[in-house]
Amino acid sequence: MKKIAGTVFGMMMILAAGSSAFANGTKDSGSVTAVTVTASGSSALLPLVKDAAAKYKSVNPAVSVNVSGGGSGTGLAQVSDGSVDIGNSDVFAESKLSADKAAALVDHKVCIITMAPVINNELAKTVKNLTKQQLIGIFTAQTKNWKEVGGPDEPILLVTRPTTSGTRALFKQYALDNNEEASNKSLETDDSGTLLQTVSGNKGAIGYLALSYLVNNSAVSTVSIDGVAPTMQNTYNGSYPVWGYEHMYTKGTGNKAALDFIAYITGSDYGKLMEAQGYCVTSKMKVTR
Repeated sequence: MKKIAGTVFGMMMILAAGSSAFANGTKDSGSVTAVTVTASGSSALLPLVKDAAAKYKSVNPAVSVNVSGGGSGTGLAQVSDGSVDIGNSDVFAESKLSADKAAALVDHKVCIITMAPVINNELAKTVKNLTKQQLIGIFTAQTKNWKEVGGPDEPILLVTRPTTSGTRALFKQYALDNNEEASNKSLETDDSGTLLQTVSGNKGAIGYLALSYLVNNSAVSTVSIDGVAPTMQNTYNGSYPVWGYEHMYTKGTGNKAALDFIAYITGSDYGKLMEAQGYCVTSKMKVTR
């Protein structure tokens, strides 16, 4: 009788241990423990990473990817100090971090992003193209009324981004020839959705957005630069100049869960979904930087 009781007790302990392991997200025979990957940074890359996170979860239910914006500078600072696993950025790390901190990060280029000047739809009835010099004049606040560039007699309203923004850094370099952008603190935002709404709601407004925020969206209008429209085709062939690489940085080599997620985004299967969201596939570029 004692032997039987001991056997039953032993079986109960094994079952309890198995139940506890299941509750904690683990199982025997090599199953995956539930993990969370954290990423922050670029607002331009945010829609893509959110979409990829949801699709990745559907095929890897044990892995959750928590994604937030905040701008490239924020993402790079947080991955550098270990606050997040992945720092998303529109620019190279060395443009936002000290040389030693940037050197400690590993760059994973995931796609190409195109940045477009955007204006209010009413304004777009007369303003469809700007030369680069006109664009520089507008964003440095030297040009203050749309009539100065062939538009209506309407004050120009700049909708600007903070200095931590990678989108701002990219636009400054390739659209403004490194001229310093004037800051309109009252309307400064690194939330691309907020910027889109502000430009849409103010007749004289101008700002800039990634094409990923303009797919199937007619709330604002894009402006050509020197006669070249900001399209994916013109980005691929090199005729439109305002584009850059989108980066996902890890500290050192990064942890396995983060690397697996990055591998998923850069893989051929998910690559087919990038263009539909307004992102260019790196392998199709005719020019490089």
